[in-house]
Amino acid sequence: MSAAIPTRLDVPPKPRNTLRTVLVSAAVAAFTVATCLPSIGGIELDLAAIVQHWRNGVTKLVQLAQPNLAFLPRTWAPLLETLQMALVGAVAAALCSIPLTLWAAAPTNPNRLTRALVRTVNNINRAVPDLVFATVLVAMVGVGALPGVVTLFLFNIGVVVKLVSEAIDAADHRYMEAGRAAGGTQFQINRATALPQAWPLFANQWLYALELNVRISAILGIVGAGGIGSMLSNYTNYRQWDTVGMLLIVVIAATMLMDAISGAIRRRITNGAG
Repeated sequence: MSAAIPTRLDVPPKPRNTLRTVLVSAAVAAFTVATCLPSIGGIELDLAAIVQHWRNGVTKLVQLAQPNLAFLPRTWAPLLETLQMALVGAVAAALCSIPLTLWAAAPTNPNRLTRALVRTVNNINRAVPDLVFATVLVAMVGVGALPGVVTLFLFNIGVVVKLVSEAIDAADHRYMEAGRAAGGTQFQINRATALPQAWPLFANQWLYALELNVRISAILGIVGAGGIGSMLSNYTNYRQWDTVGMLLIVVIAATMLMDAISGAIRRRITNGAG
C-alpha cells in the first residue's frame, strides 16, 4: 500500500538568537546614553530647561496658532518668488544632471578616471550644507533670489546624480552588451539604450528634487537667499508670532500642493512605464 501524500509542508521554525539580540540592543542603548553624558565628551541635553520654560513654549505655540489673516495678501509675491526659485533650480539641474549621471555610472562610462572624478566632485558638492552654499553665494553676489537658485541647483545636482547613477549601476545591462556586440560606440549605446531605460528614474528624482526645493527655499531665506524664507526670518526676528504663523501656513500649504502635484505626475509616469 503506497504512503499517503502529505497535503502541506511543515516549515521549520526560524532560528532565534535571543542572546545576540539582547546584547546588540543593550549596546545600542548604552552607546546612546553615553553620547548624552558631557563628562565623557557627549552632548549636553538640558531637559530641565525644557521643563522649566515650558510655559514660554506654550505661549509661542498659542500665538502661532492665531495667524494674522490680514497679512495673507502680502505673502503672494514672496511665495511666487519661492516657487520660481524652486522651479528654475530644478529645471537647470535636470538638464545638467543627464550627462553628469551618465559619466558617474560604470555601465555608461567605462573610463575609471573620469567616473571617479565626477563622483568625487559630486560627493564634495553633497557634503557641503545648503546654508553654507547660500551664505557664501549671498556674500558673493548679494541678497536676492540668485543665491537661492544656485544653491538649489547644486543641491539638486548632488541628489539626482547620486541616486540615478547608483540605480543605473544596479540595473540589468544586457541590452547595453548587445549594443556593444553590434559595434556601437558608448555614446550611441547610452543614447539608444541607457537613456530610454533611465528616463523614469530621472523623472522621479527630478520631481522629488522639486518637492525638496520648496521646503529648502523657505530655509535659505534665513541667510538672505530670497523667497518667502526671508520674510519668515524677518518676522521671526521681530517676534511677531501671529505673522510667523500665517507664513508657516502658506509654506505648508504650498509644500502639500507641490507634493500632491508631483505625486500625481509620478504615478502617471510609473503606470506609463509599467
